[in-house]
Amino acid sequence: MFQVQSTENDSTYRLAIAGLLTLSVVSLAVTIWVMVDFLREQEIVQNLIQLLPAGAAETSAEELAGELRWQFRLTILVVLNLIVTGIAVVLLWRAYRSSQESLRNIMVLADDVLGSIDQAIITTDPTGHVTGINRCGIEMFSLHEDQIGRPLRQLDERIPLEEFRQESRAAETLPLVRDFPVTKTGGTRSLRAFCHPLRNRVNEDIGNVVQISDVTERVLVEESLRRMERYIGLGSLAAGLHHEIKNPLAALSLHVQLMEEELEGHETLDEVHEMLGVIKTEMTRVGGVLESFRDYASLGQLNHSQVEIAKLIDRQVKLIAPRADMQNIAFRTEIPETTLPSIQADRVRLEQVLLNLLVNAMENMTEGGVLTIRPSVVETPTGSAIQIEVVDTGTGIPQNLRDRIFDPYFTTKSEGTGMGLALCDKIIRQHRGSLDFRCSDEGTTFTMTLPLG
Repeated sequence: MFQVQSTENDSTYRLAIAGLLTLSVVSLAVTIWVMVDFLREQEIVQNLIQLLPAGAAETSAEELAGELRWQFRLTILVVLNLIVTGIAVVLLWRAYRSSQESLRNIMVLADDVLGSIDQAIITTDPTGHVTGINRCGIEMFSLHEDQIGRPLRQLDERIPLEEFRQESRAAETLPLVRDFPVTKTGGTRSLRAFCHPLRNRVNEDIGNVVQISDVTERVLVEESLRRMERYIGLGSLAAGLHHEIKNPLAALSLHVQLMEEELEGHETLDEVHEMLGVIKTEMTRVGGVLESFRDYASLGQLNHSQVEIAKLIDRQVKLIAPRADMQNIAFRTEIPETTLPSIQADRVRLEQVLLNLLVNAMENMTEGGVLTIRPSVVETPTGSAIQIEVVDTGTGIPQNLRDRIFDPYFTTKSEGTGMGLALCDKIIRQHRGSLDFRCSDEGTTFTMTLPLG
């Protein structure tokens, strides 16, 4: 619930109006009492006039009776005034109640709107103390509803919100935006914070509004789009390079072979044969790099068939089990009790992806460990999907390399072309799925998601 601090004491206004109404009622009662006395006095004067002899005394009595009549008329005016005042107080009370009801409705509406927003909204005063926080903010930071009045820096020690707020106030330009990585259970989340000045109706600075959104999924999507942009248009480039380089390589290989045949039967230095061997090795390596580049950039057709996920995992585990035993790595396959559905996919390419992920995980566990494969059925924004997690207990991926592991030709190994994860990412995207990873102190988890529909 969005909470605010009230600056007005509603009970004071209610007591003031109630007191004014009570005073009007008491005044009216006293005035009526006075009118009754005036009537009694008029009756007494009339009786005296009848008993007095004619003359000066009778004239004086009549003048007194006239004065009493005028006082009675004035008293009637006072009564009317008090009645009007009472009616005005009642109308004022009803208007006050109506305005209070409208204000409560507006506050409830604002609370519903702010509560339905999927981002944390925090308001502060100029000193950095929290004056309001919505429901999403309470849930995001696992807070209690007693945060009003506390310093902003105490909400979450992992995010320097107070320093961010002070930087925004010092900038005095456009709203400040910052991304903060936060480690939570299950991996690292990306929180994007905005800070705006908070002003009242007369444009006075009364604090700041801090908006915080969890943009982890958006960052992953943006990263996937960047990855797609890296090889869009590489198809024609790969075909041209393959043509322009493959033919000279074939001619060069032929000439090396002819040179070896020419040197047969002649006494030649060992260094010559060694140099020819180096040439052949490097030609083979260049050819392999060229083929992998063409495979990555090409948009080959998938050979779809019914693929049973449990059997696919079992085949790859059996294939790699001997190597795992040599490295003292234990396999743990967590197949759910319910039967996993089959999917329409290219079995050979999915096996290539899973095998590559398993090999990478084993290479990351140089001192042994546990390698877990966890398939499951999950619900995504686009429908049901099969999710396969490959979890290792290795050393993890350094923070400065995490943005580049899907880049073509990027590798930290002494051997290999660095195309393994790039090809895996491409194959999964060809299946309309996604390949993501997260790192924690326990190791690295690669998640392969494939739609069922």
